[in-house]
Amino acid sequence: MEIKIQSSQTSDFSAEFTTENYSVFLWKGSGVFSVDGINYSYSGYNILFLSPYQKVKLVSESDENIHVLFFHGDYYCIEYHKKEVACNGLLFNNIYLNPSVELSEESYHYILELFNHIKKEEREKHPFSESIIKTYIQLILAIGSKQKSSIENSIISNEKLSNKNAAEFQKLLETYFKTEKELSFYSDKLNITNSTLSKAVKKEFSKTPTQLINERIILEAKKLLHLTYRSVKEIASELGFEDEFYFSRYFKKSVGCSPKNYREKVGISVVAKMSM
Repeated sequence: MEIKIQSSQTSDFSAEFTTENYSVFLWKGSGVFSVDGINYSYSGYNILFLSPYQKVKLVSESDENIHVLFFHGDYYCIEYHKKEVACNGLLFNNIYLNPSVELSEESYHYILELFNHIKKEEREKHPFSESIIKTYIQLILAIGSKQKSSIENSIISNEKLSNKNAAEFQKLLETYFKTEKELSFYSDKLNITNSTLSKAVKKEFSKTPTQLINERIILEAKKLLHLTYRSVKEIASELGFEDEFYFSRYFKKSVGCSPKNYREKVGISVVAKMSM
């Protein structure tokens, strides 16, 4: 499957679901969804952006229609188009932000209309259909990016006092995640206790420091598997694992498949192929 629109009920996602495709969930209502075990509450009109092999579960207060766009990275490469839609790091592949966006009713119905146009083009299979579908995908991601960037900028401007310890932890994690995987390293750097750091980070990101450390390592592993031709052994070494087999077990425990199988299913990005 390279691209597909699936329409079903929110109850169909009451058990954990994952796929090798990028996926965009569009639905309305209220309840709680989880991504990779982290819970988020929602209400109103919602759109959710997931990268390959992220795990999603949804518990809705009332069973509603849900529409899901699936597309494989070989069909539409978000890395290749990121300059146009700014989606990689904003909609996808960001461990610090809520992966969903609350939409206006107008935007919800507009994106739903675009979903229907994609289904129509997929049925027709005209010689120009693929180009048209990719344009629709780009438009959906651009709308999501515009909405999410507006929300994030509003949050930043309305903050009276930033969470300094959480902000400093994020900076440290981006610098040292490949070599430092213990919570104590970061709390020592900030000259605070593990408990104080954990409380600050949990309040800011709804995740513990340990969860973020793990997610940052896995995110980088996924990027290297998808965006480069480096061997699993080379990737393990770059991420600070002396043992390739320990890295593979670590990856499989978080993602649900081995690094080798992840690369086979998700594929090598056109960005990596262009760099050869």
